[in-house]
Amino acid sequence: MDNGMFQLENYKPLRELVFEHIKRAIITGELKPGERLMEVQLAEKLGVSRTPVREAIRKLELEGLVVMVPRKGAFVSDVSLKDIIDVFEVRETLEGLASYLAAERITKEEIDNLAEILKKTKENVEKGDSRGIIECDVKFHDAVFNASRNEKLIQIMANLQEHIHRFRIIYINMSERANKLVEEHGELLNAIKTGNAQQARKLAIKHVESIQREVIKELSQDK
Repeated sequence: MDNGMFQLENYKPLRELVFEHIKRAIITGELKPGERLMEVQLAEKLGVSRTPVREAIRKLELEGLVVMVPRKGAFVSDVSLKDIIDVFEVRETLEGLASYLAAERITKEEIDNLAEILKKTKENVEKGDSRGIIECDVKFHDAVFNASRNEKLIQIMANLQEHIHRFRIIYINMSERANKLVEEHGELLNAIKTGNAQQARKLAIKHVESIQREVIKELSQDK
């Protein structure tokens, strides 16, 4: 694990900082599914005692990111086929609705912002910058949701983001998927820009379905 990501800030309780840093490592894939969480090693890397690490692991277990195995210890939870299907079924509906509403409510400034994000996405794909692609992907979808002007919809999506990000790490690292991402985002932007709400919904759902198929395919090949 990269020590650099565990530079602890001093404006939050220690137990909360430890929890957030370990959680981030799981979500970003730095701590991989099935990897054992060693309290002593984590405590040493974070420069803390084992107590806040133990508390963080228990909290992560409650969130489903960690599983406790009797007499073996704590492990990062695997991403199951059901997890993928459950998350993407919800995401399809949310993305479709957000895109539909965005096409009806988006401003010129927001359209320009989406176009700029798409431009940066292309640049990052050309450079092979996975982290940059992920950042742009997050910004693009966040911008679409913000343009929907529906606060409840935005909040529901925010609650799903951690699960989505675990899958995002998988498909962004596939070069073919990264190129499709640019193409599909471009099509969606055009539909939103022209105010074609039905087409925007259709393209958003198609985009999510495509990602789901490729994530399932990639995980199946790894097993």
